[in-house]
Amino acid sequence: MTDTSRIPTNLRMLLILEILGKNDDAMTATEINEQLGLPKQTVHRLCVTLEENRFIVRQGNSRRYQVARRSRELGAGLVQNSRDHMVRRQILLDVARQVRETVNYVVPEESGMRYLDRVETDWPFRIQLPIGTNVPFHCTASGKCFLASLPSHKRKRFVTSLALANMTKTTHVSAETLLKELSEISEQGYALDREEFIDGMIAIAVPVLDPSGRFIAALAFHGPTQRFTLDEAVERKGLLQTAANKLRDALFLN
Repeated sequence: MTDTSRIPTNLRMLLILEILGKNDDAMTATEINEQLGLPKQTVHRLCVTLEENRFIVRQGNSRRYQVARRSRELGAGLVQNSRDHMVRRQILLDVARQVRETVNYVVPEESGMRYLDRVETDWPFRIQLPIGTNVPFHCTASGKCFLASLPSHKRKRFVTSLALANMTKTTHVSAETLLKELSEISEQGYALDREEFIDGMIAIAVPVLDPSGRFIAALAFHGPTQRFTLDEAVERKGLLQTAANKLRDALFLN
């Protein structure tokens, strides 16, 4: 249990955010305090303050808290503006040099997967999806990679809440078929986009995990079917997995 008796209030709030950030499930103030040992009313008051300022949010109408968008944006901003951004860029450049296709670093947001960083291919024929672009969860390699990382019960709940928009003739429009593939992705450690988002474009993605094995981002490359096949993409998955491990080390172990 953390000794919080002499820690200022603002740091106590950070400890609450840290506890919530490390937990996969929403927590009550009482459950949070099991790791803090503060007076009960103090933790409740701090949680209310964090909620009022949109750093945490209640899960539905329950008394359970989870981190809110403002906290996630804070965390993403700290990573983006650190020296790790430069290291990440070099890793993406190295992958792009080897695969000669566009390489993407993609993170989950409420509205879909967002391209946080990318290195464009040097081929004149390319598919433009600039940094900042949001793409769907259900029909992209990075999105399916994220969904597959969720515990099975959360995965099912998440998928059944999605509007499975039909983007191409190969897009999953059934929660049942999507969940079946996500189970396979969870086992094999990579996800494919079989022209599910854009006709003529395929992709492969692997997860970037923190030291606890939690999903941080997807590392992917995509390109037109005229240049490479899905089998060729799978043959190169080792390049992505090696780079994903380097990204984990750069973010958390140095």
